[in-house]
Amino acid sequence: MKAMRSALVVGATGLVGSKLLKLLCDSEEYVAVNVISRRPIDYFHPKLVVTLREFDQIADSDIEFAHEVFCCLGTTMKKAGSKEQFEKVDFEYPMTIAALAKNRGIGHFIVISAMGANEKALAYYSRVKGKLETALTNMDFPQLSIVRPSLITGERGEFRFGEAFGAKALKVVNPLLVGPLKKVRSIPAQQIALAMKVIALHGKKQKVTIYKSDELLALKMPIVEKNEEQLANQEVLFNWDKLKEEEFPPVDDEVVFDRSKIKEVEPRD
Repeated sequence: MKAMRSALVVGATGLVGSKLLKLLCDSEEYVAVNVISRRPIDYFHPKLVVTLREFDQIADSDIEFAHEVFCCLGTTMKKAGSKEQFEKVDFEYPMTIAALAKNRGIGHFIVISAMGANEKALAYYSRVKGKLETALTNMDFPQLSIVRPSLITGERGEFRFGEAFGAKALKVVNPLLVGPLKKVRSIPAQQIALAMKVIALHGKKQKVTIYKSDELLALKMPIVEKNEEQLANQEVLFNWDKLKEEEFPPVDDEVVFDRSKIKEVEPRD
């Protein structure tokens, strides 16, 4: 039998979130994908239900039950405009979603953090990410998966000079980053989205798991062999290629009509 899973995605308009959304909707493991977004989503799918809401105004009723929450919220200091606004998006909003999700009985919270996340880091960005990881861990979810990618590559709707420059530089040096240095390789947004789906379906079943960038790069969907019962439940399509020629001889390509075999019939009065 196919899995009948549902998912809740926040941050679905971002670089990773938008790709994750399509992966989940196209996946046979998920029958429902709910999204909470501050702005409309330029994507439609029968499985998809979008709730438009400012994150400051989210209520319990906005959270549908799901098997896991995928939190892809994140911004930059430049776009946020201030430390206060940055912390709202990267800390307060994820914590609000997490608290409501836990109250709703959702057992697995999957969140995008960042490489180097640490409350005691010198960089403000890394400190906020570390603060988020600690706070989520203290919420005591049945299962918390923290995704720590390095520089994320992919086409964004906005231009970020620092990321664009870094992505070009890492594209050249990525092959040279081996061993322990693999964790600083740049990683495509599509691969992060795939890794998050793999984590949801086949990830480590433990209380808190941190997935570093090199692990994210290696994750892929396992090949699952179907048993006889699963195959019997699938719709069977007739395969013409499997017909045996000895049982069903092919028809001659050219058929000549033999008029001599037609009996003449006398005309009626």
